Amino acid sequence: MSLLSLDAPGKEVLLMGNEAMARGAIEAGISVAAAYPGNPSSEIIGSLAEVAHQLGIYVEWSINEKVALEVAAAAASAGLNALVAMKQNGLNVASDFLLNLNLTGVPGALVLVVCDDPSGISSTNEQDSRIYAKLADLPLLEPATFHEAKDMIAQAFALSRQLGTVCLLRSVTRISHARGNVILGSIPKDRMKPFFDLNVRLMALPGAPSHPFVHARLKQAGEFFETSIFNRYEGPEHPELLVITCGAGYLFSQEAIAILGLEDRVGLLKIGTTWPLPEQVVLRCLERATRVLFIEEVDPILENNVKELYADHNENLPRISFLGKKTGDVPDVGELSPGLVIDILSRVMGISMGDPDPARTQLAKETLEKFSPARSLAFCAGCPHRASFWAIKTALTLDGRNGVLFGDIGCYALAVLPTGFSQSRTLHAMGSGIGMACGFGMLDRLGADQPALAVCGDSTFYHAAIPALINGVHHASNFLMIVLDNSATAMTGFQPHPGSAVDAVGVKAKPVLMEEICRSLGLKTVVHDPFNLRQTISIIWELLQESGPRVLVLRQECALVRGKKKERRFKVSVNPRACIGEECGCSRLCTRVFRCPGLRWNSVAQKTEIDEAVCTGCGVCADICPAGAIQKEQPVS
Repeated sequence: MSLLSLDAPGKEVLLMGNEAMARGAIEAGISVAAAYPGNPSSEIIGSLAEVAHQLGIYVEWSINEKVALEVAAAAASAGLNALVAMKQNGLNVASDFLLNLNLTGVPGALVLVVCDDPSGISSTNEQDSRIYAKLADLPLLEPATFHEAKDMIAQAFALSRQLGTVCLLRSVTRISHARGNVILGSIPKDRMKPFFDLNVRLMALPGAPSHPFVHARLKQAGEFFETSIFNRYEGPEHPELLVITCGAGYLFSQEAIAILGLEDRVGLLKIGTTWPLPEQVVLRCLERATRVLFIEEVDPILENNVKELYADHNENLPRISFLGKKTGDVPDVGELSPGLVIDILSRVMGISMGDPDPARTQLAKETLEKFSPARSLAFCAGCPHRASFWAIKTALTLDGRNGVLFGDIGCYALAVLPTGFSQSRTLHAMGSGIGMACGFGMLDRLGADQPALAVCGDSTFYHAAIPALINGVHHASNFLMIVLDNSATAMTGFQPHPGSAVDAVGVKAKPVLMEEICRSLGLKTVVHDPFNLRQTISIIWELLQESGPRVLVLRQECALVRGKKKERRFKVSVNPRACIGEECGCSRLCTRVFRCPGLRWNSVAQKTEIDEAVCTGCGVCADICPAGAIQKEQPVS
């Protein structure tokens, strides 16, 4: 039995932050959950999908985040508890609807969980989504611990139902993807029946006075937050320094204060309800302080809001020196860490940490270099994208017109690096590659003579590429769209999409084939296997010679998905007599340029070898070896 469906109130279990939030939604009596997968948020819906049948919850992976929010809003409009989850980039996609939904509110309860990615670990940016709470006048909570992540979800649902509006909850990577102890509550047995009251009209009409109601709801939320258990002060009555923090910064600050022995000198104010601020809670703490340090990820949102509050009440408060991102005392980019906060706090408090032992530092450096060699980002062994970009590179070289390949975010974003032979020239949001290719493809009428190409993944095709594709058809743009179809939302955990034969909970679903969509638009559409390398090169070259919008679907299953089935296309080996290594005219093309992890260079023997533990048997390396030293044969079953 999954821990998420375990009805054992009081039992302490170990959960990932995202699992804790999923469990909180279950304890709150959730009926509907929707999302588009995106790290670091994916496991929330993934966890709910695993227990959906058992608990009678409807869960779906939606085509994109805007639709996911609309699905959840429909459930909340029928009086149910609904949850929608997304990463920070996804909130941009959903924002158009959100900034209308905030005006109408919902009769039920709707919680939007946004998981930010400080340092952009799996994202093109490290956007701070908290600004949307202020922009939309919506209440915002930020968990600092794993148990709090669970309890805050339940609190958010209660607040949403009480106020009749969307409630936001912001997590970050180190909350979402780390694990900690969580105490389980009870799982409600009864669920509400959905009913849309026809006397209710949820409309954001032009000229309608919606804003006063939004402001009134936000004021109510502020009053509720004044007594929230998620806000608390720890430390002396009159601290030398007051640290104000939220989210992951709380545990980091708590640990730093303890390590530096500053419990009697530094106060710690943890804010869990970051918008609207619990004003009286903050003001009471500001009355005790003359120096305030802000610890938060990513932007100075809390810092600016507290300063704004101080400006409104400074006549009744002491003169305070504020330290944070604005003063340069706290980095204004990247993740926080315990070590970083220790450095910040020791510097602010004038504590010397002492000089490190040079011998120990050198030993650590040598050990790191010996046992943890630098590795570049790379496609997995047998990844079809490696073959696809090799074919694209070769075809563009043969074409000779300096074709421009526009890309976007996904596993294939590695094509901006040597991993993908540095083929992609742009990397922005999902679907932006095809939109830019569509625009560039119209420049031939202004004298441009470079071919325009775009790549996107199969999940991205459904999420964001279709509108740009239709735009290209309508305006007769001249571009080649290449869809890298590896049959899964691979970058975020292999979740299904509208082209899949199953839905989020594993039920058989009707796949909507991308080639049928493209052909319905009148597009020339070719479907091909990128592992047939020479044919792929030929097809791309031929399509480059044509004009107008056209589509090539390069379809081959993700190597990791194939690996789970223990399927190998070929048994691959290297003939050591044929491999002449550095003396080969290719100058080690296989390990120096193609760089599949399944190939390794034996510096002693001066030969290439197959790493049997890593190779997936795609056989593409045999096609690129100019000496014919790499051989492939059908494996014996």
